[in-house]
Amino acid sequence: MTTTAPATTAHTSHPRRWIGLAVLVLAVSLVAIDATVLSLAIPSISETLRPSGTQLLWIGDAYSFVLAGLLVSMGALSDRIGRKKLLLIGSTAFGAASLLAAYAPGPGWLILARALLGVAGATIMPSTLSLIRSLFPDDRERATAIGIWGAGATAGAALGPLVGGALLEHFWWGSVFLLNLPVLALLLVLGAWLLPESRDPKPGRWDVLSVALSMAGVIGVVYAIKEAAAGSLGHWYVPAAFLLGAAALVLFVRRQLRLDTPLLDVRLFRDPRFTAAALSSLCALIGLSGVIFFMSQYLQLVRGYQPLTAGVAELPAFAGAVIGGLLTARLARRIGTRATLTIGLLVMGLGIGVLGWVHEDSTYLLLGTAFLAVGAAEGVVYTLAADLVLTAAPADKAGAASAVSETAYELGTALGIALVGSVVTAIYAGTLTVPAGTDPASAAAAKESIGAAVETAHTLPAELGTSLLTNANHAFVHGMNIAALIAAALLLAAAAAAWRLLRTKR
Repeated sequence: MTTTAPATTAHTSHPRRWIGLAVLVLAVSLVAIDATVLSLAIPSISETLRPSGTQLLWIGDAYSFVLAGLLVSMGALSDRIGRKKLLLIGSTAFGAASLLAAYAPGPGWLILARALLGVAGATIMPSTLSLIRSLFPDDRERATAIGIWGAGATAGAALGPLVGGALLEHFWWGSVFLLNLPVLALLLVLGAWLLPESRDPKPGRWDVLSVALSMAGVIGVVYAIKEAAAGSLGHWYVPAAFLLGAAALVLFVRRQLRLDTPLLDVRLFRDPRFTAAALSSLCALIGLSGVIFFMSQYLQLVRGYQPLTAGVAELPAFAGAVIGGLLTARLARRIGTRATLTIGLLVMGLGIGVLGWVHEDSTYLLLGTAFLAVGAAEGVVYTLAADLVLTAAPADKAGAASAVSETAYELGTALGIALVGSVVTAIYAGTLTVPAGTDPASAAAAKESIGAAVETAHTLPAELGTSLLTNANHAFVHGMNIAALIAAALLLAAAAAAWRLLRTKR
């Protein structure tokens, strides 16, 4: 990542820094597990709670929307009250919200629980990365630590589908949220014992109006984009939400420029490294989360894989991400930050683009190769982007700067599910041909989602049900192909932008 020599600093390295890093990896793995484990539970949730297509998307992305809207605020709060303290408070709240999600009686309750998980997760994510800045003042050690941290995050994402798939083989869908509780217990005990406290010595006041503006801006704009992608652009509330969200973001930026102690120092974006890092993280996670969202449904509902089998089938993506994260520092030192980041985005875009030609019966070799390429490239991009953000920001603003990196991560996750998921859903509903003789209620249910079509087909006569399943599979795969090509184009554009932004060294 950073190619400079080890920094000369007045700070001494923490004696238990590597053990402390293991605790931080555990924390970020927890949030990663919660994001990926749900993708395999979507078919089971569809069958049990019977959410509409829109509710299903909100179940997937309410967590990331709220988390993204609060990350900057919580990152700044961690600079003020202490990063360790906020990490432990957030972990406790995360456990309570996990219990609520596990026993949610309906789609609305599950969406609410996922939003509360987002609030708690927003206190965890920026604290982990900013504490790495405190534990590792040496540039080279910090680069290695961030590589391990990034690899741990993707390892947690890999563990989610595997353990979640095993749970879903034997238990109900809520068990995937109970998976968080033993991890949280270990985190609270080890974190209280091993982690040092750190904070900004001169934090200034926590501006509540800035908090409200940042959250309203992020959620308003993302909600409008999501609804527009789902085909609701003609409704008055969609452009209204976009305009209100955009106005809130403009006011947020102007307010930060005026404040003596801003919630987020937007001047950091003047550094091209910082801008390139945030943009790369955002685009990489849009592509990755979108792929995970529709491929999990494809593997289970189109190809008929069991949850555990689907988790194993997706393993090359997560294994590649772990390997990519660990090799990032070596790649950056050998070929340079600019080339590493650009090549990572290019490979990721090409890997996702391959999924644009997948059919119902495509060989797994094609899928596994694409998963491996996408995962390895994402591991490189995300790890390098996190290092660029930290090295571009002053040490006393590590929490707020880390929050920008994590906001890009979570906003990319939310946008990936919202945009890619909405494209798949809209194309699926628009191209699904319901067989003649199907009653109107069943036809309407089948158009909601591929999961609803599978359930509806089981209630129809054998010939009608088989025909509906065949048509539903064709429609879903067609939507998946188009969404994959759109995501690939976004990654290629991001590669060009990163190459341009990093053309000079600061």
